[in-house]
Amino acid sequence: MCGIVAYIGEQDAYPIIINGLKRLEYRGYDSAGIALQNGSLNIFKKKGKVKELIDYTQGKNTSGTSGIGHTRWATHGKPDDVNAHPHVSGNGRLTLVHNGIIENYSLIKKALEKEGHVFATETDTEVLVHLIEEVQKRDNLPIEEAVREALTNVVGAYAIVVMDREDPDKLVGARKASPLVIGIGDDGFFMASDGTPIVEHTKKVIYLDDEQIAVVKRSGEYEVRSIDNVLHTPFVQELNMEIGRMEKGGYDYFMLKEINEQPTTIADAMRGRLNAKEGWVRLGGMDDHVELIKSAERFIILGCGTSWHAGLIAEYLFEDLARIPVEVEYASEFRYRNPVITNRDVVIAISQSGETADTYAALELAKQNGAFLYGIVNAVGSSIARLTDAGSYIHAGPEIGVASTKAFTGQVTLLTLMALQIGRERGTISDEYFLTLLKELEAIPGKVEQMLASNEKIKYIAGEIKHSTNALYLGRGYNFPVALEGALKLKEISYIHAEGYPAAEMKHGPIALIDENMPVIIIATNKSLNDKIISNIQEVKARKGMVLAIVTEGDDEISKIADYTIEIPETAEPFTPLLSVIPLQLLSYHIAVMRGCNVDQPRNLAKSVTVE
Repeated sequence: MCGIVAYIGEQDAYPIIINGLKRLEYRGYDSAGIALQNGSLNIFKKKGKVKELIDYTQGKNTSGTSGIGHTRWATHGKPDDVNAHPHVSGNGRLTLVHNGIIENYSLIKKALEKEGHVFATETDTEVLVHLIEEVQKRDNLPIEEAVREALTNVVGAYAIVVMDREDPDKLVGARKASPLVIGIGDDGFFMASDGTPIVEHTKKVIYLDDEQIAVVKRSGEYEVRSIDNVLHTPFVQELNMEIGRMEKGGYDYFMLKEINEQPTTIADAMRGRLNAKEGWVRLGGMDDHVELIKSAERFIILGCGTSWHAGLIAEYLFEDLARIPVEVEYASEFRYRNPVITNRDVVIAISQSGETADTYAALELAKQNGAFLYGIVNAVGSSIARLTDAGSYIHAGPEIGVASTKAFTGQVTLLTLMALQIGRERGTISDEYFLTLLKELEAIPGKVEQMLASNEKIKYIAGEIKHSTNALYLGRGYNFPVALEGALKLKEISYIHAEGYPAAEMKHGPIALIDENMPVIIIATNKSLNDKIISNIQEVKARKGMVLAIVTEGDDEISKIADYTIEIPETAEPFTPLLSVIPLQLLSYHIAVMRGCNVDQPRNLAKSVTVE
């Protein structure tokens, strides 16, 4: 969840690393630091965001053509100047940045203390750099060998970059269960947690695999070895990113920009995969595996947070349209309950970053048990994309706002296409209904555009409920997961406590909380359950609760009894989540802004959860 940037070459390293840290700040913003080599070693570390680091380095010596930088999401040790990365070995020779958790750091620390090592911080990272120092000193090893030998004693997750003051013309990087990308430039090398800091300098990248170590040299040479010292020929690929999509583009926040990008990103997710006129839907990732997937006994869907909510919608889609039984699991709990997995299962992993540690670990367990693995991810070349047997990218572009918006609708779009293709292959959708659904799905981007035009009305409603301390979100059928997602968005960025429930469960507990101070947001777009939803609203109103209803346009009945209504365009019921979630995203955004919250960087959160 931390962000790493490193550079070695002919250019001034400071602006490259600082700009890279700004691009990676969505991964963590408790503290930031930079180490630069220019004959001597200069280290600058500061609690807070990258801006605090920039202010702190003004007027100081930031020269040097090699360096490493880090923006932190604290795990071991509170966020402060001392615990900020980079960390230095006891002899001052080695400097290291780290993303991940060293699980056996306590045992290593005790052993090193017996050897005379003294520690200045509370972090597991400082223990790691001292371990590398001890190995290097004991066996008189070059830095890359010391790193390799030290890592054989480490249990946990790591992406690291190490500099050696006495060997200043090389950087060493390594990874296990945390991402690390190598950028190959015309006049230097880059290392980073993902491609965002690299793309403006080069599009030639190497994605390290687990337990691989890379050495890059100022001379232009590089090599990749496994932790057991086997030389690998890495695959150099082109980074598929656009710099413009990583800028705010005139918006106050990335989140608002990403909400407004959804007509485009949903269309991009469907591009080349759907043609209503010709009557087909096809995902390239499924082409070679259709028979296996359509004959699966069960789908197991894994995800965390927003991705789990997308998986819940997929459960409705697959069971409704393809008639395949589905289990949706929190990836973080899946492998700890001794799950039953067989080679007749298809396991679908959903992750925006493709690096979510819990999801990756759950997939490894599923793979060991012979299941077929399918990935729905956004980040090309990510760990989950490489681990799975097949998969599809959502093509949403970089999502910088910590609270996911366009990635969620991209995931739901891909899962919808998957359900339609499998249903067609299995013959569980009639020809007429299939063509109707294709036409409706093709129209979704335009209807999302219509939803965005309701922004000012949603902003007004946000002003009416911004001082609430609690909120209840209710939905039925396909829109129950949307209620969960709406509540999560409000919690994440406005710090208002909110809960999502199936509407029928309101009477089984949550109704006790309803009074005039409790806004109740009801997603009331399900025509098949309209009478039951009206009953829910009447129950809330009888207890003086304020009701905001998301309804289908033209619904006069609910509009008469709700305090506020927001209309979504008419669409097929399986596709309503793609529309009903839009006003909930905007509502959370406006409430958070009105409450003075940092929408893009909410407290205690980071974008890519690469540690358990």
